[in-house]
Amino acid sequence: MDGERDERDEREEHGEAAEVRAFWQRLGLPGLVDVHTHFMPEQVLKKVWQYFDSLREATGGLLEWPISYRQEEAERVSLVREFGVRAFTAMLYPHKPGMARWLNGWAVEFATRTPDCLHTSTLFPEPGVGEYVREALDSGARVFKAHVQVGAYDPADELLDPAWGLLAEAGTPVVIHCGSGPAPGKHTGPEPIGRVLARHPRLRLVVAHMGMTEYEDFLDLAERYGEMRLDTTMTFTDFSERFAPYPPRALPRLAALGDRVLFGSDFPNIPYPYVHQLHALERLDLGDDWLRAVCHDNGARLFGL
Repeated sequence: MDGERDERDEREEHGEAAEVRAFWQRLGLPGLVDVHTHFMPEQVLKKVWQYFDSLREATGGLLEWPISYRQEEAERVSLVREFGVRAFTAMLYPHKPGMARWLNGWAVEFATRTPDCLHTSTLFPEPGVGEYVREALDSGARVFKAHVQVGAYDPADELLDPAWGLLAEAGTPVVIHCGSGPAPGKHTGPEPIGRVLARHPRLRLVVAHMGMTEYEDFLDLAERYGEMRLDTTMTFTDFSERFAPYPPRALPRLAALGDRVLFGSDFPNIPYPYVHQLHALERLDLGDDWLRAVCHDNGARLFGL
């Protein structure tokens, strides 16, 4: 029975890969650029999965979050490649002091053996953060991940100022989860990010999940700061629309920012098929030029692919 299930799962995966490839081929693209995929040490990723597994009980059945791609690392890398993703990330993040440097060490090794992964690093407000951010940049880091919600820190903490300054000077993007979705944190929302950008206006912050749930507030910031960007991760999907719908009145503003919106998926930690995120973007009906920019061209330009 296990063999039959494995064969069925393989057929389903390959079928989805063909559907994903058909999407970007129809647009005349060479593939996708996904700025929000998670690869991290296996013991850390399994802890993340345990958190999502616990949500059904923790919320009294209100929120269920099945992990769609609970495979071993090599299988997950292979599947992303089957989808035709030209470049992806290893979004990893600490939840306590002393963890970021260790994660960055792992990320160097992962990037070395996975050349199509954009070498990803992370940071935390702690003494020495500027030093290890410089080390990460020197080792080839091309993108950073910050998670205000999980880390429970103020992104405008003065301890982070040296790091933000280095990243702004280097022009290195930072994908930052700072919105209040799916649940608010002490330091989530646009106000702390506004303080960061006021100090470092050239910082290339990529606000994850379009800033869910404060979508329009983060659009305000993106319109004010020309280097700020937004990623699409989980936004517009049936899953997210149930508890954090994107306001239709904001779509014209989103269309106007088409050169600073980046495709992100949250693979593998998504409770639906990968292709659904692409279909969710398509049904916004913002046009093929917008889709081409979001799904490939903006990321390719940002990372010099």
